[in-house]
Amino acid sequence: MKKYVLSVLVENHAGVLSRVSGLFSRRGYNIDSLTVCETADPEKSRMTIVVRGDEYILEQIEKQLSKLVEVISIEHCDSSSTCQRETALIKVKAAGENRGVIIETCSIYRAHIVDVSENTLIVEATGSEEKISSLKRLLEPYGILEFLKSGLIAMDRGEKVMR
Repeated sequence: MKKYVLSVLVENHAGVLSRVSGLFSRRGYNIDSLTVCETADPEKSRMTIVVRGDEYILEQIEKQLSKLVEVISIEHCDSSSTCQRETALIKVKAAGENRGVIIETCSIYRAHIVDVSENTLIVEATGSEEKISSLKRLLEPYGILEFLKSGLIAMDRGEKVMR
């Protein structure tokens, strides 16, 4: 099963998210990740949807989405032509001598320490899914207390703009 990233421009109205997610559940398709935000135009929102499946499933999803009145446009985001990022917050045990090693590790990954307490650090990391997974693996031996990750966001490189 291949991972596909869709960028969907929709009208910014109440209930649009419910209709889009309902479309997936009615068809039995799982959403790996869903991120939504208002665009520079407050009348429009942009959804980044990550799904797994084959080309047939992708085609069916695109056809069903295009039938929704609120959907303005749909783009398949190829990783070679789009900039794709996720953000993670990782709360890790950081007492004693481990604190310095954890801070150094975060520095290598260009992650930021966003909260410090006596025995813990909260780390914010932004990047590819692989980068975040790699940082998480390195922090696991110190004791990850909580891990949260945003959905994927993707934007075309260069001059191309979604309309």
